[in-house]
Amino acid sequence: MTQGVRKARAAQTRAALLDAARTLFGERGYLNTKITDITAAAGRSTGSFYEHFADKDELLRALLGDLEDAADERLAAAPHPREHDLTDREQLRAHLAIAWGVMRQHRAIQVALFQSMVADDPASGRAWRDLTGQTAVLREHLEWLREGGHELPGEPELIAAGMGAMLALVSYSLPPGGAYDDEQVVDAFTDLLLKGLS
Repeated sequence: MTQGVRKARAAQTRAALLDAARTLFGERGYLNTKITDITAAAGRSTGSFYEHFADKDELLRALLGDLEDAADERLAAAPHPREHDLTDREQLRAHLAIAWGVMRQHRAIQVALFQSMVADDPASGRAWRDLTGQTAVLREHLEWLREGGHELPGEPELIAAGMGAMLALVSYSLPPGGAYDDEQVVDAFTDLLLKGLS
C-alpha cells in the first residue's frame, strides 16, 4: 500500500469518526456518548480512534475547529473592520445573526462543548478562557467604542462574554424546531442588548 493510499484512508477514518461524533453528540449529548459508540457508528475499530485522537475531548476540540472555521467564513464574507459600531442596531444584529446562525448550524458541537465545560473542574478556568476566546471579535468592537468615548455598562471583555454566554445558553436550551424561529431570537436579543449598549 502506498503512502498516498494510507493517508487517504487515514483521512477517511478521521472524517468518519468526526461525522459519527457530531451525529451522536446531537442525538445523545456529549456526556452520554462513549468512544465505543463513536467507533461503532463510524464503522471503525476503537484502536483507529486512538490513532487520531487521544480522547473524546481532543475529538471535541477538532469539531470546535470546524465551528470556528464556519464563523470565520461568515465573518470573512463581508469587510469586517474593528470599527463596527455595536450601538447601531443593524451592525449589532448582523453580529448576533452570524453567531446565532453558526451555533444553530453546529448545534451538536455547541451542545457537546457546553456539556464538556459543565463537567470540567470549575476551578480550572476553562469555561472563562473558552468564552472570552470565542467572543474576542465582540470584545474588539466594544473596545473600539470605549476608545471613541462611548460609555459601556462594564469592561468590554465582560460584556462580550455575557453576550456570548447568553446566546450559547439559549442555543443549548432551545430545541430545533422550538417555539421561536431564528429571526425572532436574533431580533429579541438585538433589541435587548442594544438598550444595554446604548
